[in-house]
Amino acid sequence: MDMKPTRDGFGEELVALGKKNERIVVLSGDLEDATRAEYFKHAFPERFFNMGIAEQDMVGTAAGLSLLGFIPFACSFAVFLTNRAYDMLRMDVCYNKTNVKIVCSHTGVTVGEDGASAQCLEDLALMRVLPNMTVICPVDFIEAKKATRAIVEKEGPMYLRTGRAPFPVITQPDDPFVIGKANLMRDGKDMTIIACGIMVAEALQAAQILEKEGISARVVNMHTIKPMDETAIVRAAEETGVLVTAEEHQIHGGLGSAVAEVLARKTPAPLEMIAVQDMFAQSGGAYELLGAYHLKDVDIVAAVKRVLKRKK
Repeated sequence: MDMKPTRDGFGEELVALGKKNERIVVLSGDLEDATRAEYFKHAFPERFFNMGIAEQDMVGTAAGLSLLGFIPFACSFAVFLTNRAYDMLRMDVCYNKTNVKIVCSHTGVTVGEDGASAQCLEDLALMRVLPNMTVICPVDFIEAKKATRAIVEKEGPMYLRTGRAPFPVITQPDDPFVIGKANLMRDGKDMTIIACGIMVAEALQAAQILEKEGISARVVNMHTIKPMDETAIVRAAEETGVLVTAEEHQIHGGLGSAVAEVLARKTPAPLEMIAVQDMFAQSGGAYELLGAYHLKDVDIVAAVKRVLKRKK
């Protein structure tokens, strides 16, 4: 299976879009090599701006450029951009509904050896609570390309989450990608696993393990955290009875919380959540850390068996 980082999909597609649309400009918080914004820098140096380690200024400048008719991409590590510039994201971007695209790499524990100071585990929670912000977490390299195209086409504030480590490419170029509409990766009748980002691959592996044990698991790729595909969640609850969510994020405020909110309002159903359990992570290899923080296929399998005991 091909292994590529989602940040590479973003970087490549941004260059392709830049060739077609001269309104696209890119701002970097001095980390363009890591975010892959450097691809655009080399192709269109006159439309690239290194703002230095000044994330707040970068967001404000991006908002101003959007008011002049440009389509600005503001890029940095998630932990720096979503935390340090939160006030500017809230007021300059979301309150004013400016057409700014926030693209953050180095998310989750798979940042790896950089450790807790660079591993952002709270960005989905921070971004989805902001009014007017769309939040997207692509599953792989190919879907990252599609998501990059989609956020250019859609007006308004956008947050795109990408990752550092190479992970399996599990989608095809002709698979559909629509903001706010989940993709069914595997059908099943006994329960549903709803995952986002790199955890979709783990969910599919978990479903294969469960199949050997006689458990039919549906797998849903919830690539858009906001607006969430409530129809897919309600259908899964009604048709399979119980659910498990899987995300490379804190257990509070992310995908699991968002799904729980839908279930509470629409059709209550037993739910288990696979996520980082309210702690900071440590340094280590990407796959090593997934195991250490119980974000692997075997952990999803265990959660499925727990939730099935609560099935009516």
